[in-house]
Amino acid sequence: MYPRILASLIDHPVETVQIGVNWTAVVAEKKGRQSCGLASTLAEGHNHSSEPDIPLPGSLEKLSSQELASWILSDIPLRRSIGCAAINAVLGLCPLNGGDQNAEAVMLEHGRGKKVALVGHFPFAERLREQLGELHVLDLDPRGSDLPAAAAPQILPGADLVAITGMAFINHTLPKLLGLCREDAFVMILGPSTPLTSIWREFGVNCLAGAVVENIPAVLSAVGQGATFRQLHKTGVRLITQVIDPGGI
Repeated sequence: MYPRILASLIDHPVETVQIGVNWTAVVAEKKGRQSCGLASTLAEGHNHSSEPDIPLPGSLEKLSSQELASWILSDIPLRRSIGCAAINAVLGLCPLNGGDQNAEAVMLEHGRGKKVALVGHFPFAERLREQLGELHVLDLDPRGSDLPAAAAPQILPGADLVAITGMAFINHTLPKLLGLCREDAFVMILGPSTPLTSIWREFGVNCLAGAVVENIPAVLSAVGQGATFRQLHKTGVRLITQVIDPGGI
C-alpha cells in the first residue's frame, strides 16, 4: 500500500512544514500553485530515545516533497504525520474531483438497514447511532458504548459498511483493517488525513471523505496555534467526498 502510493507521487518543492499540537501541515508548490496537506499529529513516544523525532528542525523545507512523503514509512510517529501531510500536499496539486457531501451523509445513504462499523470515534457517531440499524464504533480510547480497537477482528468481517479513520494510514493499522473487510462491503476512509487518490480502489476502498485546504495562510496559522479540526474547518478547509469505486453494498 505505502510503496504504491509513494511511487505515484511527482516530486515538488516544499514551501512550509508546520507541526501543531493537533495537526501537521505541509505546503508543496507546482509552477506557482500551492497545495497544503493535513495530517493528524502523532507524537507518542518511540523506541529510539537517542534519535530526535525531527532531524534538522527549521530546515525541513530544504527537503523535497518525495523525501518528506517517504517519512510515512518511519517508525517514529511524528515523522509519519509529516509524511502523510506531504503526501496530501502533493496529491492536492492534482486533486480528485469530488462533491461536498460529508462522510456522515454518505454513511447514512449507504448504511441504513445495514450492519455498519466505524473505526474512530467521530463527532457524528452518536447521530449515526440513532439513525442506522446497527452501528459499532471502535476506538483506541473507547467511550460510552464504543468498543476497543482490538475488537476489529470480531466486528469488521460482519459489517456491510466499514468507515475507517484516515489516522489508521498514519499509524500503520490500515492494511490490517482493510484485510478484515468483506469483499462485498462498502469501505470508506475518512478524515482530513485521508490521501485523496484513486489508488485506494486497488485495496478495496469504495469512497474517500477527506479535506481540501482553501485558505492556506489562515490554516497554517491556526495549525501552529493548536487548532482542532472543527476550528480549522471554519478557518478555510472544505470537506470533500469522492466515490472511487461504486461497488460494495
